[in-house]
Amino acid sequence: MSFGQFYSRFRYSIEVFPPKTDEGVKNVFKELAALKVIDPAFISVTYGAFGSTRDLTKDLALRIKRELNLEAAFHFTCVGSGRSAIRQYVTELRDNGINLVVALRGDKPPGMETFVPPPDGFSYASELVAYLQEIGGFSLAVAGYPEKHIEAPSLEVDINNLKRKVDAGADIIITQIFYDNADYYRYVEKVRASGVAIPVIAGIMPIMNLKQIQRITGLCGAKLPSQLLARLEACGDDEAAMREVGIDHAAAQCRDLIAHGAPGIHFYALNKAHSVLQVVARL
Repeated sequence: MSFGQFYSRFRYSIEVFPPKTDEGVKNVFKELAALKVIDPAFISVTYGAFGSTRDLTKDLALRIKRELNLEAAFHFTCVGSGRSAIRQYVTELRDNGINLVVALRGDKPPGMETFVPPPDGFSYASELVAYLQEIGGFSLAVAGYPEKHIEAPSLEVDINNLKRKVDAGADIIITQIFYDNADYYRYVEKVRASGVAIPVIAGIMPIMNLKQIQRITGLCGAKLPSQLLARLEACGDDEAAMREVGIDHAAAQCRDLIAHGAPGIHFYALNKAHSVLQVVARL
């Protein structure tokens, strides 16, 4: 299976994170079962900060494929693993039928000025992509940042880094969240101008809670447009009203993205089906 095979037509995909309790796992399977109605191309399973959930990621990805009969992708980062450990982890998944990998550098530990690779490991996602291609048998997605990576000095530098990942063997780009489609369109234009032609999948996270999204955007460098922020602040402590604003804004984003030819939308679902299903229902 290849990521590229999914995008002969417009598709949705879903990202979830691995819960740390049995009850959490039951809940995420319930939510994913509900999301089957939108025919997701694949479900991607995140890899916790500093590799903290690597075994949970592997187990959840395998169960999604086996028990829900959905294509699964697993995230893998440069954090905490040398070449031999990487090879062992990824080949186990590949040999069990999962060859879709979202290859990332990963977050630098708090307090570090620069990312320090593990012994016999990698400093950049482009190096990880190249190594996975060397092992063979994988289809690879990489991350794109419409408002630039938070550590990049400029969008131009960031796109040069993206091109290195693509040249190393990536099949698709999945973007970080954004709330102004103009940022995505500007980004795609610059990516194409750099010579990169693979699909750029739009990453959308329907907002559920103002404090939560302010924390998330603060970590990743995305911005909340002033009008959207004002609508959320007007909800006060009414979380149901916040979710409705989030659904409304995400649906408007998706409608516009589809009209402008986006090849797919990757929903950052935060392990919840309701908002995603409501967004899709409005399109």
